[in-house]
Amino acid sequence: MGRYIAKRCLYIIVVFILLTFLLFSLYRLMPANRAYTDAKAEIQGLKNSIPAAERETKFDELYLKYQRLYGTDTDNTVILYLRWVGVYPFYDGKCNGIFQGNFGHSYEYNAPVIQVIGPCLRNSMLIGLVSEIFILAITIPLGIKCAVRRNTPFDRGVQAFSLVGFSTPSFIIYILFILLFSSILGWFPVAGMKTPGSDYQGAKKVLDTLWHISLPTICLIFSGLAYNIRITRASMLDALGLDCIRTARAKGLSQKAVIYSHAWRNALIPLVSVFVGGFFSIIGGAIFMESMFGFKGMGLLLFNSTKTADYDMIMFIQVIFVFIGLVANLVIDLCYGIVDPRVRISK
Repeated sequence: MGRYIAKRCLYIIVVFILLTFLLFSLYRLMPANRAYTDAKAEIQGLKNSIPAAERETKFDELYLKYQRLYGTDTDNTVILYLRWVGVYPFYDGKCNGIFQGNFGHSYEYNAPVIQVIGPCLRNSMLIGLVSEIFILAITIPLGIKCAVRRNTPFDRGVQAFSLVGFSTPSFIIYILFILLFSSILGWFPVAGMKTPGSDYQGAKKVLDTLWHISLPTICLIFSGLAYNIRITRASMLDALGLDCIRTARAKGLSQKAVIYSHAWRNALIPLVSVFVGGFFSIIGGAIFMESMFGFKGMGLLLFNSTKTADYDMIMFIQVIFVFIGLVANLVIDLCYGIVDPRVRISK
């Protein structure tokens, strides 16, 4: 097992380098030049103190200065990538990349990228983790019960509900929930993460935050129920039709033992990737939900950064997504070995 994990970690490093280099090369094509922008802003500030004939020469000097400062004084993509990572020196002989804690600068927010991403990442993880836990707590029992009570009125009712939820676009669900719970009933605020003008501390701040994120969380839970219920039910039905389940029934085992000790263990095998992947996907946020509720998460941050061509912000968010995806695949493979006793990693 240890050798397998070590090999997979090496695989993750290689794939991570290849994917980030590809992303870096693609985003280099974006019409964004930090050195040019800063040089242009500085020459505008010196406009009245420099003769017109010398402005072009002064601009070239400033442009070269900023290129050397940001490590973009070459067109070699490999060198630029290595400088961005932090393993190739800049013009002054020093490295200043990711390994040195320099994740880039956001022009839109005029702050280091890591300072902007931190709160958004925490917000997405908070609401995503809570909603995913509720989704699993609801869909697993419902999916099992629908499979056990197949073609009963209960099963048909749940399937009708899941079909409607599966067929309805998420933004329509959000609009309906805002109309019902905010506009008509007035139970929750329409948008935001805190009461405008408030400066609560301690328990009041926590309660105010929970009140504001309740409706977005409910929307995410409702949107995720349909798919998870259907796939859990389908997986459980396949498990109940296995020969080992019929053998267990023939031995006289109780219904509870057959379902939870035998059928559910087999049904869980294809569901591992769905459940584990769902937990890792919370890092990416939900663009529609965050846009409609004014929720400052990773999805809204990526959307706004794309609109404003905030190159460093977009690049670092994509790096996070790549890393999370690679780690998620490793965790899923390890979970297969835990869930299915037939899967054992010996080499």
